[in-house]
Amino acid sequence: KLETTNIYNELQKCKKYMQKRAARKISFYFPEPENLELSVNINQHLFDWVIENLIRNALDSMDGQGEISGCIYEEEDYICIDLSDTGKGIPPANFKTVFQPGFTTKKRGWGLGLSLAKRIIENYHKGKIFVKNSKLNEGTCFTIKLPKIN
Repeated sequence: KLETTNIYNELQKCKKYMQKRAARKISFYFPEPENLELSVNINQHLFDWVIENLIRNALDSMDGQGEISGCIYEEEDYICIDLSDTGKGIPPANFKTVFQPGFTTKKRGWGLGLSLAKRIIENYHKGKIFVKNSKLNEGTCFTIKLPKIN
């Protein structure tokens, strides 16, 4: 079930949860929700899982130090969230393959996180998720687009 939620508050909640689990040399830069109101329809549990999965992947790619940042902005029909890190990056040839079940660059894990994230955003939330940009050894930015409430 989708519920109307302030996206700033939700992103802040995910950041706080993951920040406690991150190395001390990881800095988080997310918009502070005070006086910011932008509502979207989400299933909080599923959406939070997607954000936490993206942050967990970012943490894995940074070897204990770097920056993770979140940015929220509006486009015509969508509320957009950019999640960026200063990790290892993704080769351009893998921008689409990272969402395929079984794709992983890690020694452990099944490579299901991003494929599930894509299903959650696209099928349940009628949104989009994609690699916005990435440079090897500089970092990656994922974008999530959620439909605006009419």
